[in-house]
Amino acid sequence: MKSTPEYRSFVALGDSFTEGMSDALPDGSYRGWADLLATRLAARSDGFRYANLAVRGKLIGQITEAQVQPAAAMGADLVTLVGGLNDVLRPQCDVGRVCATLEEAVVTLAPSCKQLVLMRSPGRRGPVLGRYRSRMERLFEHIDGLAEQHGALVVDLFGSEVLGDPRVWADDRLHLAEEGHRRVAEAVWQGLGYEPEWDWNAPLPPPAGTPWLVRRRNDLQFARAHLVPWVGRRLTGRSSGDGRAPKRPELAPPAGGDLV
Repeated sequence: MKSTPEYRSFVALGDSFTEGMSDALPDGSYRGWADLLATRLAARSDGFRYANLAVRGKLIGQITEAQVQPAAAMGADLVTLVGGLNDVLRPQCDVGRVCATLEEAVVTLAPSCKQLVLMRSPGRRGPVLGRYRSRMERLFEHIDGLAEQHGALVVDLFGSEVLGDPRVWADDRLHLAEEGHRRVAEAVWQGLGYEPEWDWNAPLPPPAGTPWLVRRRNDLQFARAHLVPWVGRRLTGRSSGDGRAPKRPELAPPAGGDLV
């Protein structure tokens, strides 16, 4: 029988996807797939410790500069690195530079841990995905190559039909909602070699029809609440993560169910 791995420490790096937006808890904080995964790993290993250095809005250069060396110094058993999507979704992007910077991060992180996990990030079906698909696919091809070269694991979320379904995304249409994060946690769990608990890639039930007026009202609410502020930040060079610290900057035991 194949033995399952044991990870006694886990550090997650990245942007809003790994920070946990928009899997909101009652107190207004975010949980997300990395917290869910950490909870399950902690149940398997006494003395388990977890850090999450991800900060919303960060580009791959910022992730590499601020998160990679601290993560490498922690010497965690398991490291996840997801970044670059914020870069390729910008109108002006040097994809070659993004890939080179990601490679710098992988070269530093891979020797520091037992298992490095990279991801082909999920994409919500719609015009944005179509417009930037070629950039995303170029980034993902580079990720595949890095994984092969450095012994990393790649979890393919981009190829998942259900993770492209708008119903697993939040109202801002940029971040996964609770159901999306739950599925990502299970996907990574299975990718690490653990026994599946359920089919994370199972399709949702057929969608109910939405009246035209309701769809238009939703579009207007999205534009006012999310699109206009997002455009404003791009025009002024600001980021939603400016001045924000990581939610779990040090390896520490999950205390009293603080990830639930």
